[in-house]
Amino acid sequence: MRTISQVSKLAGVSVRTLHHYDAIGLLKPTAVTDAGYRLYDDTALRRLQNILMFRELQFPLKEIRAILDSPRFDPSEALAQQIRLLELQRSHIDGLISFARKLQKKGVFCMDFHVFDKSELSRYQAEAREKWGDTAAYLEYEQKAAAQTEQERDAAAVRLMALFADLGALRHLPPEDRAVQEKIGALQDYITAHYYTCTNEMLSGLGQMYTGDNRMQQNIDRAGGDGTAEFVQRAIAVYCA
Repeated sequence: MRTISQVSKLAGVSVRTLHHYDAIGLLKPTAVTDAGYRLYDDTALRRLQNILMFRELQFPLKEIRAILDSPRFDPSEALAQQIRLLELQRSHIDGLISFARKLQKKGVFCMDFHVFDKSELSRYQAEAREKWGDTAAYLEYEQKAAAQTEQERDAAAVRLMALFADLGALRHLPPEDRAVQEKIGALQDYITAHYYTCTNEMLSGLGQMYTGDNRMQQNIDRAGGDGTAEFVQRAIAVYCA
């Protein structure tokens, strides 16, 4: 058992942060002494490690608690997901580093801003506005987007692409395979949690868009490998049937 001070030094987080995690039910101490000192065992430290990993990936604390407290939480699957998200972040950072080095080498201003481009999500928003208009789904999407910071919206988009990467890794299986169908269910749940209530009808329409829109198809295939968008569309058709 370790004291809160020892855990603070070990994990590199402040005692105040650990107090906050306790207060919101994210990380409860294993025991509290008669004198009021918090103590943490190895199980608590493993949970803290998961918390810090998700924080590095910019997950909100409320979402982290829901993930870790879910009866379906699988540490091995979560770690694989975290690795994929980190790889996506590394790819973005590598692009920024490469661009910065190019600027350093040239020693002059470069009229190139593509590496900072975050317009993809904006284009999806415009397409959603055109498709949904003033529907309840679109209004719900607007409300959720307004309640999030730009950083949170970007992180949500990255995690959405990670779900497509998960599905891409399963495209050697038939679309009706249980593992594939479970991932489609996870995709539907994720869209509902972060964008709008994704009914089967809405999900079916999205599946058609994934292959009918060249840009969407390219992005999904980039995340999961060639053929992922078409595979997801077929799996969604099975799921919604």
